[in-house]
Amino acid sequence: MSVVIYHNPRCSKSRQTLQLIEEKGVEPEVILYLETPPAVEELKDIIAKLGISPRELLRKKEAKEAGLNDDSLSDDELIKGMIANPRTIERPIVVKEEKAVLGRPPENVLDLL
Repeated sequence: MSVVIYHNPRCSKSRQTLQLIEEKGVEPEVILYLETPPAVEELKDIIAKLGISPRELLRKKEAKEAGLNDDSLSDDELIKGMIANPRTIERPIVVKEEKAVLGRPPENVLDLL
């Protein structure tokens, strides 16, 4: 079972989600997305697996600070903006095969495991 978590160790929800995954006996691949943001195609794939729009993956406060709260921005512009400003990406994201969930609340990941 290949599980990937896009993780921010400074975020309590991200830490709780990682702990929950590990408590279920799964050793996920941990990607520190603030240090290594996903590529454009990777982020598009994650968004598709989440079944949401790029705008729904934005953290509101950080998006505003980065100028990504403009309703006229296209999905591609938002995705490029998120990669340039990874703090704007909601966290944590957990991916397993063709499905992904946001770990808010952390118990959301139980559906994947």
